Amino acid sequence: MMRLTGDYRDLNLVTGWSPANPSNRTWVGAEVSFGNGYLDRLEHRKQYKGNISKVFTFGNHDLTVYAIGYYGTAFQPGLIPIDAPTPDDTIDARQHEETSNGTVIFNDVWHLTEHRQFQFSGFYRYYTLDVRPNFGDGLIRQSEHRNVNSEDVLYTDQFSKAVSLLAGVDFRREAPRALNLDNADPAGVFVPDTSNNLTINFYSPFGALDGKVFHVLHYNAGYRLDRVTMDNEDLLRPTLSFNRNATISSPKGTLTFLPPASTRFLPTVSLSYGQTFHVDDPRIGTTAVQGGTIVAKPRAYQLVASKTVAKTEFRLALAHVTTAQQLARISNDTGLQEDEGPGIVKYLTFTVRHNFPHGSVQGLFSKADARDRFTGEATPEAPRQIWDILATVDKLPFHLVARGQYEEVGRKPLGDGFTAVPVREFRGAVIRPFPSKGFDIGINTFIVSGYGGQTLETLSLPGEGSPFERITGFPLKSYVSASFTYYFRHR
Repeated sequence: MMRLTGDYRDLNLVTGWSPANPSNRTWVGAEVSFGNGYLDRLEHRKQYKGNISKVFTFGNHDLTVYAIGYYGTAFQPGLIPIDAPTPDDTIDARQHEETSNGTVIFNDVWHLTEHRQFQFSGFYRYYTLDVRPNFGDGLIRQSEHRNVNSEDVLYTDQFSKAVSLLAGVDFRREAPRALNLDNADPAGVFVPDTSNNLTINFYSPFGALDGKVFHVLHYNAGYRLDRVTMDNEDLLRPTLSFNRNATISSPKGTLTFLPPASTRFLPTVSLSYGQTFHVDDPRIGTTAVQGGTIVAKPRAYQLVASKTVAKTEFRLALAHVTTAQQLARISNDTGLQEDEGPGIVKYLTFTVRHNFPHGSVQGLFSKADARDRFTGEATPEAPRQIWDILATVDKLPFHLVARGQYEEVGRKPLGDGFTAVPVREFRGAVIRPFPSKGFDIGINTFIVSGYGGQTLETLSLPGEGSPFERITGFPLKSYVSASFTYYFRHR
């Protein structure tokens, strides 16, 4: 297939191919994108993506090989004040981003019996980044190149409907090199602020049991033990280099009540608990980091109830997440340490979906509250309320197919008494398939109001005097585009 989508500012081409013989499980895909975006500061964007996969069968082995590559470069208008017009929609026309990455993945499934199998997998990824934003304190540059590799062994065995076993081990190594943060001087020359080489290793055995008992109760219980080691080489301040390690236990479990046939009016209810972690950013080099922990561990509880009535699916999810204090994060704006002390996140999500013979409609409402556990203050920039409605119609006059989606992200606190403006989006598409001729044509619309990426920055525009704190974001623009999709083999 080949799909071409474009308008007067952007052009996107997607192609994909697989053999006609279904036994030859091969896929080749590519995407090329050029454009300037919809703001006055032209992006001059260039993006290239490619992927290829192949499945080989050798006896009881299914070997999948997958590779993907990406390169992209563009000027970025960046964040601008939402309370005043900004010339050319940017405070610094030099803002730019360039990224590239390539990944190779191998996965071998060894079928021992119908219910037992081993899985051996691994991947290698190389990633580079050079991004140059300006958040009001002048142009900065964040850059790195990173090697990541992972090897996994997984064993699964279904003894019966009551007991299934999953066990394995995961080895992963991440090695960001030349992890730099530079500030531009008045002449535009970048001066190093931080520069680090990191090596992070994960050694992680895990196991889980899954099954159904008493015909009405499904359980899943798992445990993962992570041994994390970190080598932080500070290239500018060698005395702040350190080696640290941590051992983290991450249990999880889910119990699901399945109503018997005699009580079909009851919903399916599940209760889950889980614990995970993430590694803190070590580039601060403070005593607190050197003497403290390198990980932060959140915990989550979730209750889900679902029921289908008159071909309409209802689902309600309630969650309570406890986050740990994070003392070793770097602000993308200034490179300074941020304390995002321990918090509690609570949210409710209600979803309704109904399928028609020639379409469907789905509605979602989500309400959340995030606060600091010690002070009770609202966590800045956490979404508070989301509405989403999605509808599709597969059979309209003149053989048309249509889909539409409306989403509203409500106001959210940004800190220091500031509140973000809501974002409202409508996405629509009308497609006319020509199956006998092997192509589709379509019109796509995007109607939006608001700003993306809203946050607080201290800056001033020309003629405003001294910088002051204000809400910034990037303007969201409406557009209409056309698409043409050609299928090499007619459907």
